[in-house]
Amino acid sequence: MPPTHRRIGVSGSAGTGKTTLGMALAEALDVPFIPEGMRRRLEAGFDIHTLTRDQHRDLLVELFDETLAAMADAERHAGGFVVDRTALDFAAFWLYFGFAFDIAATEHFMVNVRRASHRYDKILMLPWGALPLLEDGIRTPNPWVQLHFQAIVEKLEEQLVPPALVARMPIEMNDVAARLRWARQVTANQ
Repeated sequence: MPPTHRRIGVSGSAGTGKTTLGMALAEALDVPFIPEGMRRRLEAGFDIHTLTRDQHRDLLVELFDETLAAMADAERHAGGFVVDRTALDFAAFWLYFGFAFDIAATEHFMVNVRRASHRYDKILMLPWGALPLLEDGIRTPNPWVQLHFQAIVEKLEEQLVPPALVARMPIEMNDVAARLRWARQVTANQ
């Protein structure tokens, strides 16, 4: 098999299988898996509903910065990473939660998103609706909320990164082994 890209971002709405695929791909590539920081907080009991709007925005920036730091550390120590949530996902959250009304802050955040998007060798965009959305107490099981987020992140991908950087997983691919084979294929250097 040809050498593979080793800086991989996995993107898409909740319930698309990012974590499952990301962990399997990281193991296959022998690089660290960088989990989603918000999920880790929620699983530890954090209640996002206690935050003010400004605190929520600040938390999003904090999560983004933590992810970028983890990516830099993994690249330095292991030569790569697979990350659950890309810069595009953070930009989609920014827009989804209505933080764009602060134009100066949004422009600053989007500059950082564009800069961070060039740190990936490949972004894997997982499809909405391919897997059943399960109630797990962490994410909303409302598929239309997830579709809303997916539409934003996919449009940002079209607008902010070169097309060759993104691989879109076919929607009919819903088996873990097939998804991993696809990911290995699209992350192989051509």
